[in-house]
Amino acid sequence: MINWDELKHIHVIKKLKHLLAQWYDLEIFFVDEQGTPRNYQPSKDQEFKNPLCHFLLSQEKGQEMFLKFLEDSNDKAAGGNLNHFEVDGPLGFEKGFVSRIFLNKEYVGSIVAYSYLNSAMDSESKKKIKAKLKSAGLDLTYFEAALEESRNHNQKDKKYFFELVDLIANEMIDFYTEITKREERINALNTELGSRYSYDSMIGKSKPMQELYSLLDKIKNSDSPVLVQGENGTGKELIAKSIHFNSVRKDATFVTINCSAFNENLLDSELFGHVKGSFTGAVKDKKGLFEVAHNGTLFMDEVGDMPLSMQVKLLRVLQEGTLTPVGGTDVKKVDVRVIAATNKNLKEMIENGEFREDLYYRINVINVFVPPLRERKEDIPLLIDSFLVRGCDEKKVPLKQLAKRTIEKIYDYPWPGNIRELENEIERLIVLSGDEKRISADMISARIRDFGATSKVKGVAASGRLKDAIEELEKTMIREGLRRTKWNKSRLAKELGISRAGLIMKVEKYDLDKRTIAMKKKDGAA
Repeated sequence: MINWDELKHIHVIKKLKHLLAQWYDLEIFFVDEQGTPRNYQPSKDQEFKNPLCHFLLSQEKGQEMFLKFLEDSNDKAAGGNLNHFEVDGPLGFEKGFVSRIFLNKEYVGSIVAYSYLNSAMDSESKKKIKAKLKSAGLDLTYFEAALEESRNHNQKDKKYFFELVDLIANEMIDFYTEITKREERINALNTELGSRYSYDSMIGKSKPMQELYSLLDKIKNSDSPVLVQGENGTGKELIAKSIHFNSVRKDATFVTINCSAFNENLLDSELFGHVKGSFTGAVKDKKGLFEVAHNGTLFMDEVGDMPLSMQVKLLRVLQEGTLTPVGGTDVKKVDVRVIAATNKNLKEMIENGEFREDLYYRINVINVFVPPLRERKEDIPLLIDSFLVRGCDEKKVPLKQLAKRTIEKIYDYPWPGNIRELENEIERLIVLSGDEKRISADMISARIRDFGATSKVKGVAASGRLKDAIEELEKTMIREGLRRTKWNKSRLAKELGISRAGLIMKVEKYDLDKRTIAMKKKDGAA
């Protein structure tokens, strides 16, 4: 909440510290809510204007005593109800003054002023103190001189420097209150402006992206499981990282696993770990990714490819927060936020018995849909600029530009591989353009360059029955669409603006099923 390092740069605080040292021989220490000094590191070489402070902190035993004194003072400040109070110093006869710091009614630390004497010490008291300090392990070589140079402060002096110490605490509170107000105003202005061009590493100003940014803002303080759905190449892992690094778990581990990259046994070991000797090759105990991600986030990509038996174990971890390693008997407790991602239709998989319904509702507490690039084409120029700047910078070449015709071709292409495909294409163009600053359309990959021409329907009769011409057009569009989407009927139905059931009927009507076409080719070859 407080950036303690920047406090030393605030002019008023620097001036107040100087006055307290100059007029009252007091050293000022910033102490956080854990009782740790933030402007002091134990070191024998550091010098202090206050003689008793210098005597104490110039030796290791004294440093230990002083750090314990700060911890005890912090405990009293955190647990008490006084905004400031006087405390006994670590040597037993000197005094310190503590002023608490509260931000938004929450204790965040204190200012400790050290040290001063309330009265002079007689010879008998001095003798007892020296014996006590010697038995504590302190070197008393310079103690007499430090005591002689120490100043006694009357009530009037104390009243003044108490006010100055409180003033430092108040300056800190005012400083951070003002920062909070500015941040709130900036956030309010962002909300008023509406359009944002980026969110973390995501780029886009289109309406679907604005809706996505708004959703991410709403869930960043939540700890609930998230299901990220979208096509391949839309940046699902990027969104998962954004959710993690804007959450309360941002300082903990972010772990990624692709569920389709392992067979069932390996996935079991990767997620939940194994014990030595549980299977051939298990030569030692291994922590699973759930243990590695304890208190952090586990991103499970391609969760739709997880075997049913593994889905049962995942459900147990999500519901109970416990797991058992492969070959083990001990139950381990973990605290992990799961963000799952898939490009598959999980509801359809549930109907087919390929995905557990109870797991679906457990991971789908918050659903994030990532729009495909073809539905946010106005973001393409922003993405191109970003990829060009980054690519040229990485390759240490002058910034390149796309010709107008090149941009048109890129804009017309449907980008089935989404942002990943666009990024790879821009990288390819940067490399192939060599020393040329301007990238012409003839450098684009053939599938993109020729898309406009090949996607136009040829051979449709200009005469004859309208019904036949429409059916021929329909058949051609569906056939080409199935090839382009690799027979993904859900995606093609969305592109064509019809229901999936309606598309399946038309595929059957025109004999465009993949197996039917394959059989026809086989019969033709025979």
